[in-house]
Amino acid sequence: MADKVPPQQGDPLLFPQRSLCNGEEAVKDDGLHARGQWASKAEFLLAVAGQIIGLGNVWRFPYLCYKNGGGVFFVPYLLFLVLCGIPLFLLETSLGQYMSLGGVSAWRTICPLFGGLGYASQVMILHGCVYYIVILAWALFYLSYSFQAELPWSHCNNTWNTKACFLFDHHNQTANGSSLPENATSPVMEFWEREVLHLSSSLDKLGPVSWKLALCLAVVWLVCYFCVWKGVKSTGKVVYLTATFPYVMLFVLLVRGATLPGATQGIIYYLKPNVTRLADPQVWMDAGTQIFFSYGICLGSLTALGSYNKYNNDCYKDSFLLCLLNSGTSFLAGFAIFSVLGFMAEEQGVDIGTVAESGPGLAFIAYPRAVAMMPVPQLWAVCFFLMIIMLGLDTQFVSLEALMTSVTDLYPHLIRRGHRRELLLLFVCVVCFLLGLVMVTPGGLYVFQIYDHFSCSGASLLLLSIFQSVAIGWIYGAERFSANIRDMTGYSPLPVFKLCWKYLTPSVCTATFLFSLVQWSPLKFGKGLIAPAWATTLGWLLTFSSVSLLPIWAIYALATTPGTLPQRFKRLCSPAKNSSLALHHFSNNNSSAPPYSPALPLTEKPKEPITDIMQNHTT
Repeated sequence: MADKVPPQQGDPLLFPQRSLCNGEEAVKDDGLHARGQWASKAEFLLAVAGQIIGLGNVWRFPYLCYKNGGGVFFVPYLLFLVLCGIPLFLLETSLGQYMSLGGVSAWRTICPLFGGLGYASQVMILHGCVYYIVILAWALFYLSYSFQAELPWSHCNNTWNTKACFLFDHHNQTANGSSLPENATSPVMEFWEREVLHLSSSLDKLGPVSWKLALCLAVVWLVCYFCVWKGVKSTGKVVYLTATFPYVMLFVLLVRGATLPGATQGIIYYLKPNVTRLADPQVWMDAGTQIFFSYGICLGSLTALGSYNKYNNDCYKDSFLLCLLNSGTSFLAGFAIFSVLGFMAEEQGVDIGTVAESGPGLAFIAYPRAVAMMPVPQLWAVCFFLMIIMLGLDTQFVSLEALMTSVTDLYPHLIRRGHRRELLLLFVCVVCFLLGLVMVTPGGLYVFQIYDHFSCSGASLLLLSIFQSVAIGWIYGAERFSANIRDMTGYSPLPVFKLCWKYLTPSVCTATFLFSLVQWSPLKFGKGLIAPAWATTLGWLLTFSSVSLLPIWAIYALATTPGTLPQRFKRLCSPAKNSSLALHHFSNNNSSAPPYSPALPLTEKPKEPITDIMQNHTT
């Protein structure tokens, strides 16, 4: 009898007793607020699009394309997209929809031994919430200065400018070098370093908080709070603006850029193929990391957003549509960015390689400098920084919504009462704001770069991707998961997805991870500064604060589960019996699945007749 362990003898944290209170009866009987669902399919699509389409599409992908051989960069990019991006995207989205649970509860339910995947992803979201929003504070700072009669970064007559400030243009590029001030800098660089950041000379000199940036940070956090405070009811409405407005601005900037002199040369540099670059392993590494960063994989947000779908939503088709939209946006953004950079190179009479930058350098140095050269520069500056704010804002508050979903699903009877959810959200926002204040100090840029490089780094994402693939492909079963998707959509996904979940995705992720370790080097801050040992140690602590939860949870689960060691492994590698209602539905449609005994039947999730779904698919 030792192999028959009653569920109630298990650890309450490991196998929580819960039911999904989605219906009206649950609200009346238990006094809990309904979990909620998307009001329409459009809300789900816009929310996911807002989450995955962010600053990386605009300021990172075009530069990587230019840097890594132009058009040939699409070879490794598309390979990683097919082998890793789309399979993991479908995995996480369908997992949330099938389980009706956020990232933590979903993984603890479907494969208890790998419950640490959920906790690790939420820690990474928390790190991201702290530092990612600082970019929006910088953009808001620039936006507030864009309404002046003359853009302050277009001249050297400001109070913060030094004698070394020099206005570079096409007319003085060929001037005698002796006429240049010693250590000459541009006005846009001085605005960025001396007015926005008040940048210190090293990481050891943090300095006082900049009240202007702190005010901008507070405003952005306030907006984020009210975007999320009512859950999917508010989030689903806000994304209609935040997910669509950047496309309007991107189209406006694309049209404007295409009409500028030098735009054609810029686009040629963007796409000019260089086949020899395919022999460089770094090109493949860049393609892989771009896929993981831009698709929001392993952060738990896709699972949380998918959990608010109806059970029979076609998550399979949605995943293809959203992946196509994400990569298409990245490709389109390259034309908007490089047409403007080509114009700036021609105006200054320099090679485009001297003006092409990535990351914050593109958004806050290169592009503002180009805008200052256009007619009516204020208009284009406002358009650009509004686009940056909207791109980052929905990524920020949708991540926050995913975090709140996971916490609420863990403790529904505690949080989904009265205004407790709003108060918890307020607490999270205030704590993240206070932690973020260190990044609006003179040394804050260095702290920001440490967070950006380590907290949600490629190594962390790759490790989580490997374990996700193993958990679904081998422990839960690729065949079973494919059957779950068929049960929801009415048809099976392509057989190649089962191959990816079991073999291809973990193999590619493992190879990329090992390569990243071999090629590792200390973080460089720019201007010759290299991260000191203590900063690198701090960075790796940020990395381990998330990935270490994988073994910690597994050890905890094994230690608290009754039975012999083989019995513990067997139980922890099987879906929790007192868990999601969807498991009951699957067990009735797949005789190969182990028997389950859920507390309630599958009646709480709205479901269309499966014959209607199949008819819609065939037509």
